[in-house]
Amino acid sequence: MLVYIIRRLVNVVAMLVVVAAVTFGIFFMVPKLTGSDPALLYVGKIADPAAIEGIRHKMGLDKSVIEQFWLFLKGLVLGRDYSTGVDVTHCSAPCFGYSFKTEREVFPVLLDRLGVTASLALGASIIWVLFGTMTGMISALKRGSLLDRFTMTTALAGVSLPIYFTGMLASAVFVYQLGVFPNDYVPFADDPVAWFQNLVLPWVTLAFLYAANYARLTRATLLEVLGEDYVRTARAKGLGEGTVIRKHAMRSTLTPILTVFGMDLGGLIGGAVLTESTFNFRGLGYEAVSSIAASDLPVIMGVTLFAGFFIILANLLVDILYAAVDPRVRLA
Repeated sequence: MLVYIIRRLVNVVAMLVVVAAVTFGIFFMVPKLTGSDPALLYVGKIADPAAIEGIRHKMGLDKSVIEQFWLFLKGLVLGRDYSTGVDVTHCSAPCFGYSFKTEREVFPVLLDRLGVTASLALGASIIWVLFGTMTGMISALKRGSLLDRFTMTTALAGVSLPIYFTGMLASAVFVYQLGVFPNDYVPFADDPVAWFQNLVLPWVTLAFLYAANYARLTRATLLEVLGEDYVRTARAKGLGEGTVIRKHAMRSTLTPILTVFGMDLGGLIGGAVLTESTFNFRGLGYEAVSSIAASDLPVIMGVTLFAGFFIILANLLVDILYAAVDPRVRLA
């Protein structure tokens, strides 16, 4: 198991470098290939030539591509100084960029927003995994029944309805009309009870969308697994139906669910854009939208890196869970 985890950690480091390289290429090389000036993207469209030249030198955009990428990687690990020779701006490690429009480092801003996004994503993920897999399992075991049809119809509605529709509808009913839930984020450290109350509605709304996918996936996978030879053999040996489902069928069913869960959770922690915008939560997704509107390129780049890193780390967690669910994975 230890060797398996070490191999996965090495792969994670390699993937992080690849993500950094792709992000660097998108934000620094693609503008040049399309005839744009990266320095102009940092200072804005209304800028005099002296300001553009100054930011080009300060950002190191007048250096070679290799030097620029090295400074980019160095900043992520050790921090970076943006210098014109006279004026020096320091960006502490890990340096995800420095916004010269707002005069602030990007990483502290992302950390400040991360609490909102992580609270939303982690709470909703617990709900959608539990209810989605349980609903899918019950539906598969009661195939063709009225309960099966009802749950799959509900799942189809959950997949079809966009989050901004269900979120706004839920807010209109439960926040503004009935006054059951408040409509503002409160940090956990300030008031745990208020934190929970403010997140219940976003959790349920977001979980409804994802739980529908998990219910459909669980049902389809479990129905396929129940027809496998090893399941029939377990039943022929006289094992109880509960033991067959729990120890044999569900183990194989969990593998694709873990795969999807890693991608969904990593993507949401990278920024639940629609949900945060719907409920006016100032998380990473909200910050990304605001930065795009303000053309604040360093913040956009920082959110992109942050999201990529979280998706990779979520997949590392999924790989480790694979080994726990199916020991054959460690030997592959």
